[in-house]
Amino acid sequence: MRILGVDPGLANLGLGAIQAEGSTATLIAAEIVTTRSRDDDGARLAILYDAVLASLKTNAIDALVVEGQFFHRQRDAAMKVGQALGAVRLAAHHAGVSVSSYGPLQVKQALVGTGRADKAQVAYMVRALLGLSSALPNHHVSDALALALTHWSAYRIGARAGQAPS
Repeated sequence: MRILGVDPGLANLGLGAIQAEGSTATLIAAEIVTTRSRDDDGARLAILYDAVLASLKTNAIDALVVEGQFFHRQRDAAMKVGQALGAVRLAAHHAGVSVSSYGPLQVKQALVGTGRADKAQVAYMVRALLGLSSALPNHHVSDALALALTHWSAYRIGARAGQAPS
């Protein structure tokens, strides 16, 4: 199974693709897509859409995973992330790839074993699970790969119970 994790953001969008078979996951691709704040929002969303669609096609992705976002007091951030999520979901739709989402606590629980883990602990587990010898270039990429690994974990657990997510 090939899974693309996406850490959505209008300025910085993390992409992390893995190949998961049995009890082994390997890194396929990882990148950060950046847009300039001085550019029109439509142009920025087009850049994100194009990058996600290209990654889905180039890496023959089976499932796309995004972070479930929860914003209480950050309306501006919620709007920008929501716009980026729209571009991501549209790209997945056009590629015929299903989309799943997991909240931050689910990701931390799946990878570290506690919902109170910090970013450094999650990044360490991403590197360990993928057998990477060096740090990832950006926390957005690490978060994207963490999402992909969480989906793989959920898939494996669900498959054993006869209820694997798509």
